[in-house]
Amino acid sequence: MLTPLSQEELADRAGLHRNYIGGIERGERNVGIKAVFALAVGLACAPSELFTEPAYESR
Repeated sequence: MLTPLSQEELADRAGLHRNYIGGIERGERNVGIKAVFALAVGLACAPSELFTEPAYESR
């Protein structure tokens, strides 16, 4: 099960600013490769997982 993560928590884990995380969510920022790797660390996943469609469980 996925655990909710606030923008601030993700920013802290990834070593990025929370305003940058918000800008990514709103589509206002272009994400560079260094930020992709930082986000992957913050989310505890492989960078490639950030570029795949999520798998949803059927109810």
